[in-house]
Amino acid sequence: MLATLSIRDIVLIDRLELALAPHLCALTGETGAGKSILLDALGLAIGGRGDAGLVSQSAEQGSVTAVFDVAVTHPARMILKENGLDSDGDLILRRVQAKDGRTRAFVNDQPVSIGLLRQLGDLLVEIHGQHDERGLLDASGHRTLLDLFGGLEAMAADVRRLWAGVAEARDAMNTHQAMLARAQAEQDYLRHVVGELDELSPVEGEETKLAEERILMMHSEKIAGDLTEAQDALTGNGGLEARLAQAMRRLSKAAEQVGGRLDASIAALDRTLVEAGEARDELERASRALEFDPQSLEQAETRLFALRAAARKHNVQVDQLAALANKYRSQLADIEGGEAKLEELRKASDAARAAYFQAAEALSLRRVKSAAKLDQHVMAELKPLKLDKATFKTSVEQVSADNAGPDGLDKVSFLISTNPGSPLGALIKIASGGELSRFVLALKVALASQGSAPTLIFDEVDSGVGGAVAEAVGLRLAELAKTAQILVVTHSPQVAARAQYHLRISKSEMKAKGARVATRVDSLDDMERREEIARMLAGATVTDEARAAAAKLIGSHA
Repeated sequence: MLATLSIRDIVLIDRLELALAPHLCALTGETGAGKSILLDALGLAIGGRGDAGLVSQSAEQGSVTAVFDVAVTHPARMILKENGLDSDGDLILRRVQAKDGRTRAFVNDQPVSIGLLRQLGDLLVEIHGQHDERGLLDASGHRTLLDLFGGLEAMAADVRRLWAGVAEARDAMNTHQAMLARAQAEQDYLRHVVGELDELSPVEGEETKLAEERILMMHSEKIAGDLTEAQDALTGNGGLEARLAQAMRRLSKAAEQVGGRLDASIAALDRTLVEAGEARDELERASRALEFDPQSLEQAETRLFALRAAARKHNVQVDQLAALANKYRSQLADIEGGEAKLEELRKASDAARAAYFQAAEALSLRRVKSAAKLDQHVMAELKPLKLDKATFKTSVEQVSADNAGPDGLDKVSFLISTNPGSPLGALIKIASGGELSRFVLALKVALASQGSAPTLIFDEVDSGVGGAVAEAVGLRLAELAKTAQILVVTHSPQVAARAQYHLRISKSEMKAKGARVATRVDSLDDMERREEIARMLAGATVTDEARAAAAKLIGSHA
């Protein structure tokens, strides 16, 4: 509920601190006293259009602060969390309007956008009057209100879930279809590349191996010469093996005469001869392996150049050619199996759409039944509100399948006709100011607390009526006030007498500020309340009879 309203330098209000209470509050005062200023100020605080003309002539800027006491589960607190704002304690909306037209918004003392302020304001307050286009007069919310009235929230949520499934299945199908179309356009190219790469049969690491072999073969002639010289040093005339053998023969002859003193030398020479022989054999094998073969060199170079040319062509490293071939081979396989997968995705999309439309059709039927019940409830409220010649109808118009959406197949709107035979039309376009407020009141009573903001304001809902009709208006406002905070701007003593508390709006002269006229708001006690209702009954001159009638009227509703 709206707990306090603070106004500074707005039109005729210099400074106002207004404490409010739950249930039904009557705001009364003579015409021109400033009731509209109070509502304009509150509208500014909850995100209404700014206007430099609202700032008092004696000030450079004005401000309005509205403090709300709302439940911890109220949707407004979730919006605060989503926007990183403090969501504990009271919810404080503040708006500063400068004389140069600039305006600033704050929530819990943190600067916010006007859009966020308005979003919160829409959840906290509904102002119903002849110039207001929010709340029940906003056709975009009629479908939600009908679902709330009919208890269809779960079905509507299921339809939204199924719609998300439709979108997901459709996107998956379209994405695969686009991929398949691109792949099919490249199919011939892919086959050609895979054929080339398969013929080339690249192997990872092959480039390095071929390059090493090529370098080795290119230097094989010089290496062969070095090996020949090494072999001559071992086996040629006067070579190492011949000299070792000669030394071995002489030591063997001498060994017979020295009694074993040369045995160690002979053994070492023997080992050396064995190793020299092994070295000779290895050199021979190496020589044979490194024999220069121009054909082998040409084959290695041809293979190496072919691999490098393919790598340049496809802008990859040589070692990546094998992986590239596998990638293109996989794409070709996807194309071949892509049609089957596309058909699977198409069936899944069709199944998702069928499930959605089945649920949406069921929801639509329930909405039509709920609409008929809502019409009965509202029509029952119209007669006591002196709208017995009017007609109310909840239109549930099913859109085409192409225009289906997350909320189903229905366009819902509240339509009225104020006279028999007149065509039905939108509430705000057909009803006059007083009629409009009473239609809204009838709707609110029929909908009870469903979809309401915690604070409802009715601006002259009793305009143009009196007697029994005014009594009926007051009765319905009092009924609504059992579940919400109701503020009603009224000229009807029957409505004011129903209120749990009473605020009087008046003008007074401020001598300290150059005899300026200012708007003031007084909270009335029982005696003052009786006097105000007596004034509303009697007019300019309040008589004892009017006071007695006021006391009786208040007492009958106590």
